[in-house]
Amino acid sequence: MSPPLFGPLTRSGGHAYRRRMAFKSTLLAAAILLIFACIGGWLLKALGVSIPAFKIAGGILLFLIAIDMVFARQSGGRSATTREEEEARFKEDISVFPLAFPLIAGPGALATILLMVSEARGHVAYFIGVIAVLLLVLAITLVCLLAAGRLMKLLGETGANVVGRLFGVILAALAVQFVIDGVKAGFFS
Repeated sequence: MSPPLFGPLTRSGGHAYRRRMAFKSTLLAAAILLIFACIGGWLLKALGVSIPAFKIAGGILLFLIAIDMVFARQSGGRSATTREEEEARFKEDISVFPLAFPLIAGPGALATILLMVSEARGHVAYFIGVIAVLLLVLAITLVCLLAAGRLMKLLGETGANVVGRLFGVILAALAVQFVIDGVKAGFFS
């Protein structure tokens, strides 16, 4: 979730409201992602979905999100729909929907955390490292949400697009790697 989305969704409230929504939505997103990290593998197994298949699907989904980032456009994969934004304007508490889910803990984040945790299978230190990085990213997200107004003034629209595009290219490479790993594991092992 980026500051450009947070601002319009919380513009009707004051500073205290924006601060409360930032903290609450980040904590809820953390809970969603941590629960998914712990039971997501079990859920996939119960549904009959293999980790290689999820790697391929997750990689494709992340690649589509990366394309949106590179071309600085919004799609349903990483933004609220018009209806979601309209609903959010009339709700006092938007921390669960659309902030925590799907904007912070959206499909891309859920796919990424499950794929990273699946790589950690049997390696406790790696799993702890993945969870630590997840918590660090959520802390950075919280800081960005709290500083959304100042960040947008500092970066401007062009600066925000440049940063988004740079991270989009990195995400695209990560997505392609997930697909390659999924194909290798699913077809060649």
